[in-house]
Amino acid sequence: MTTSTYDANVVVVGVCEDDARIRGVVREALTRAGHDVRLAHRGDEAVRSFGPRSGVEVLVLDIGLPDADGRDVCQALRAAGQHAPVLFLTARDALTDVVSGFSAGGDDYLTKPFALAELQVRVAALAHRGRPAAGATGLRLDPARYAVAWGEREERLTPTEFRILAALAGRPGDVLRRHELVAAGWPLGAQVADNTLDSFVRRVRVKLAGVGAQVEVETVRGVGYTLR
Repeated sequence: MTTSTYDANVVVVGVCEDDARIRGVVREALTRAGHDVRLAHRGDEAVRSFGPRSGVEVLVLDIGLPDADGRDVCQALRAAGQHAPVLFLTARDALTDVVSGFSAGGDDYLTKPFALAELQVRVAALAHRGRPAAGATGLRLDPARYAVAWGEREERLTPTEFRILAALAGRPGDVLRRHELVAAGWPLGAQVADNTLDSFVRRVRVKLAGVGAQVEVETVRGVGYTLR
C-alpha cells in the first residue's frame, strides 16, 4: 500500500476490517483525508454500530470477516434501513466474487493490496454520490447467526434463505425480479430453476410468520417478489 493525501469533504466513514494492521492504515489514510472514521472488526459489531441512526455516510467492509461474510453484513445493514454506499475490501478478485458483491448491495469493490490514494478517491466519490434512503422494515437480520428477529421472537435461516430475505428487506416495497433474487441467494453463481426459488421463498414466508413479522413476501406474477 502506498500513502498519499487527498483533500475531500468530511464524511463519516464506517470501516469493518478484521486485520488490525490494515484497519489502522485505512483509518490513518481516511482521517488524513479529513474524514470521521469509526471502526469495527467483526460483522456483528458493524451491524450494531453502523445502522441507519449511526450517522455513517460511507461503509468500507471487508468480505472475509471472522464471524460473517461481509456481503451478508451489507445485506443485514440494508435490511435495517442503512443505505449508505458500500465499498467492499477483499483479497478475492474472481469475477464471481465481484459480481456477488454488487448483488449483495455493494456500490464499489477494491481488491487487496490497494493504494491508499485509490481508497481515498473511491470513498470521496461514494460520499458525493450517496444513496436515496429506503424505509426500514422492522426486521432484524443477524449475518453471523443467519437469523431473523421481530420483537422478541427469532428464527434461524439457511444462508440462502437469509440472502433472499435480506435482498427483499433491503428494498422494501420494490419488486425484485427473479434473476435479482437468484443472484442474491446464490452469490457464487448457479443454475436455479424457478421452482427452486419459489420453494425458498415459501420457506422464508414460514419463518416470517414464525416470528410474527408484520410484513410479508408478496408474489408479483410474471415478475418476481416484493416485501410489504
